[in-house]
Amino acid sequence: MILTRHEIRELIDTQKLCFEPSLDEWQNQPHAVDLRLGTVFYLPKIWKMTDGGREVLTVDVTETAGDNFEKIELKPGQFFDLAPGESIIASTLEKVELKAPDLMGVLYPRSSINRRGLSVDLTGIIDTFYSGHLMIPILNKTTSQVIRIYPGERICQVLFHRLENQLTEDEALIHGKVAAKYNDSDGHNLVSKKDAEEELELIKAGKLDELKKHEY
Repeated sequence: MILTRHEIRELIDTQKLCFEPSLDEWQNQPHAVDLRLGTVFYLPKIWKMTDGGREVLTVDVTETAGDNFEKIELKPGQFFDLAPGESIIASTLEKVELKAPDLMGVLYPRSSINRRGLSVDLTGIIDTFYSGHLMIPILNKTTSQVIRIYPGERICQVLFHRLENQLTEDEALIHGKVAAKYNDSDGHNLVSKKDAEEELELIKAGKLDELKKHEY
């Protein structure tokens, strides 16, 4: 079941759903909440210097991506120009905290953002009991236009759903065999983190049959 603004308001009033900073009246939608763009942006690096020379960066799923991005933090009132074809990730302004055992969220782009030539590729799930800022991937889809974005503008929307069965906090924050990687994320630490080492070792070794022996 997708929640309406009345049910979302009740959750906020009872502190089962929290936003920091709190929501303003422009973010209130009939059955969604708009989230604003934060001040922290991550730009993909193309190369790095090593002992061997200039090395083009390779993004590897078995490694963390912290060194593959340059972090930029703007002040309110400053803007960020996206070059044609440029792709970045950014933080939401709001920290989101879900405290109800039967509540989850799903992120979607705002249609007005898409109409500007931006692609906000969001199908992200906000897990029950999640707490933290959210990561927003943004792509300038045009081939010739520089698109200017501002911290504070409404960039995406979140729909909240009721679960048919409740989860405990411990249950909600276990993903597969390990603890949730991105819970308690803030705008200064949104880059990719590695999956479980045991799983990655089997993948790198090509032992997919052994991987699938760990039955669900």
